[in-house]
Amino acid sequence: MGKHVIVISEDALIYEDTATLEQLPVFGSIWKKAARVEQVRSIYPTLTYPCHTTMMTGCYPDRHGIVNNELSNVKELSSDWNWFYDKVKVPSIFDRAKEKGLSTAAVFWPVTGNCSSIDYLIDEYWPQSETETAQHCFRASGSSEEVVKSCIEPNLWMLKHRIHPYCDEFITASACSIIRNYQPDLLMIHPANIDGYRHQTGLFSPKVTHGLHEIDNWLGWLIKATQDAGTCEDTDFFIVSDHGQINIERVVCPNVLLAERGLITLGENHEVKDYTAMIKSTGASAQVFLKDPSDRQAWEKTYAVLKELCEAGVYGISQVYTTEEIREKEHLAGDFSFVLETDGYTSFSGSWYGPVVRGFDTSDYRFGHATHGHHPDRGPSPTLIAFGPSIKEGAVLKNCRLVDEAPTFAAALGFNMEGTDGRVLHEILK
Repeated sequence: MGKHVIVISEDALIYEDTATLEQLPVFGSIWKKAARVEQVRSIYPTLTYPCHTTMMTGCYPDRHGIVNNELSNVKELSSDWNWFYDKVKVPSIFDRAKEKGLSTAAVFWPVTGNCSSIDYLIDEYWPQSETETAQHCFRASGSSEEVVKSCIEPNLWMLKHRIHPYCDEFITASACSIIRNYQPDLLMIHPANIDGYRHQTGLFSPKVTHGLHEIDNWLGWLIKATQDAGTCEDTDFFIVSDHGQINIERVVCPNVLLAERGLITLGENHEVKDYTAMIKSTGASAQVFLKDPSDRQAWEKTYAVLKELCEAGVYGISQVYTTEEIREKEHLAGDFSFVLETDGYTSFSGSWYGPVVRGFDTSDYRFGHATHGHHPDRGPSPTLIAFGPSIKEGAVLKNCRLVDEAPTFAAALGFNMEGTDGRVLHEILK
């Protein structure tokens, strides 16, 4: 039997959660034989889709190209998301594993839609109209007919798109079906109940604690599936996370302020007629796009306005980065010209009409009681827990980086992942 690796990304799981996890039945049963990295430094922005692209490529956003959950259309308050793999500019662990002749699978791992290197794929993608069925949307994002029939349809009764914990139960059950039916060498899955509960109720709450009990139960499902498939003794499990969150007190709309200062022109019905500069929200940070990035006069005017808003100290902006500054500091680059960082208790909306300051909106992850997108050194950090035949029992590493994860997964599978920004975490591997 060959090596197998299962990566479970528990969205927004943080180091502080481990005190609860080690007391739970399934996590408790593996705790002494597990290796851990206490704090994993995420990337900027600390958003799910850029983070997961880093986790599967081992590269920072300035190389892999995914800088927001959404596409960068500033004139849309909610744009289409970066669902599809063709947006990724560097090879991922799925590509490298296929080159080595290994079989691959992914369930709701972000930015994998229509990835030809994934044999058994269920993308994180939801119906785009009321008439589109779940089967149709999964087929459109890369699920083969075989996967639809053998792994999606038997578990579809659990699924409520983007509603927790129903979506996560579907994800886990579908992953179990893939394990039992196909025994892939690499499987990467992405439940998001912890993230959802933190957005709804704050960083720490009884609801979040309940979510930790849920992921303990689902880990048991996955272990049982490997036992049924006869692969348990050859499987390394990595329980990882993409980012932390911070509690939010208010939402600020910088585009309203830019409109007041003549950088956005609005029509009678609040539509955007023209603009010099507009922000696109990344939750607890924002990216500022110029209509003409080559217009130096527009750049200077926008920068002066942004610095003024920052120095005023009342609009939630603690830092204004130019693209050159943020690429040098955090390996972040894109079509934007500036990045705005939160003051620690403000999230940003891309709305261009008043009021400037708004309250919570738990229907949008960016505006809930807690959120992310902030600088990776702000707030609590993700963690990593691993166990299996390739893992050093009881090893504890204080720190690593998100870019180190893909090379480490590859090493557990027995191959080197060349050309990444990260390194193999030999400290936790035998």
